[in-house]
Amino acid sequence: MDDSIKLNRATYHLWTFTISKLISSFGAQVYSFAISFYILHLTGSATSFAMNLLCNILPRTLAAPFAGYIADRYSRKLIVVIAQIATTLAIGGLLFVSLTAGLSLFAIYTTSCILSLTSMFSGVTFTSSITGLVDQERVQRAMSLNQMSISFASIASPAVGGLLYGAVSMPIFLIMYMAASIIAVTLESTMNFNLFANRNENVETEKKESMWQSMKEGLHYLKRQQVIVIIIWIAFFINFLFGAFEVGYSYILIEKLKMASRSFGFTQGSFAIGMLLFSIYFSIRKEVKFPLLLSKRAIIAMGTIMGTMGLPLWLKMSTSMVFVYYMVMMFSFGASLILVNTPINVMMQKQVDDDYKGRVFSILETMATGLMPLGMLLYGFLYDVFPAQWIMLLSAALFIGVVLVIARPSIIRKVYPELDRGKAVKGDVEVSS
Repeated sequence: MDDSIKLNRATYHLWTFTISKLISSFGAQVYSFAISFYILHLTGSATSFAMNLLCNILPRTLAAPFAGYIADRYSRKLIVVIAQIATTLAIGGLLFVSLTAGLSLFAIYTTSCILSLTSMFSGVTFTSSITGLVDQERVQRAMSLNQMSISFASIASPAVGGLLYGAVSMPIFLIMYMAASIIAVTLESTMNFNLFANRNENVETEKKESMWQSMKEGLHYLKRQQVIVIIIWIAFFINFLFGAFEVGYSYILIEKLKMASRSFGFTQGSFAIGMLLFSIYFSIRKEVKFPLLLSKRAIIAMGTIMGTMGLPLWLKMSTSMVFVYYMVMMFSFGASLILVNTPINVMMQKQVDDDYKGRVFSILETMATGLMPLGMLLYGFLYDVFPAQWIMLLSAALFIGVVLVIARPSIIRKVYPELDRGKAVKGDVEVSS
């Protein structure tokens, strides 16, 4: 195929991918908003609500390694399309149940498990396919646009969900999500996932390894990638400690500070706006030269923000001061999250071989989410027993300590030898030429 045609096709992929992600993310988050309120309204039980969260996390964690194997062995376009069709059918099934027998917790939990699996298969496969969809020069832009679509959906979906909830019935929410899913699968079916891919073309005709052999080979490959192993171990510990923020943020603002629901919603919106603006920034700037170094500094910033989340419990502040304080903190937290994720994701897209991407990204997914349920349960217990501000502060110290130890200066210099040769480095602002 002519290079100019390929580049035009890549531009089409860039926007089709973004629009597809925006539509599917928006539909999923409006659905999630509605179903969460429905469960609380139906049962009044935090336990029932937590069970639905568990149904969203646990299947992803258990199935992620298998998703990686499948993404590396079969047509990635077919996997993405099938996953999106399965999402549509799952919502259609829940719609049928709601119209015939009425919604039940069992039906909701079952649907949540299915949607968790389909989104994970689609997510791992899509992430593994970025370098096949767009040219190398626009990988960072593609990752940034993907994050922008998710951030925009995070900002708009609570507002839309809040306006619609109570005004329309649950079947209307389900029909909206089905429509979004159908549009997404239509767009995805027009994309060429092998446009720039560098995969083994004979993978289907060659003698295949067993699934376990393939997964084992993926681990062997990973062991040879030192910087990715560092990232995975950081993700493992950081996501566990992130439970302190996930549980504590809402607990401090709602339970301890008695913040109004509207103000609480604005602080969440500030988090999404921080993500959105910095995603836009990464979509137009050049590629970061030392991504691991930038991510290390951004994680330290996130830990510092976490540690100060309980400050209004120590210092006497007016209601308006508390609101402004958390708006600024959440904006900074959202921006820091993008500074952590985007450079690392771009680096991994370019460093990992196409034939191993599915397995590597699925291992990262498993390690990142493996301890999250345990972290949420542990911190839920701790916040009921100990002062919230101390839990947040100590967890933040561990948060920072983990990255300082795992990504210590000697490791950073080993990953980037040019830093050890006395080269003048600006760290997070230096870019590749």
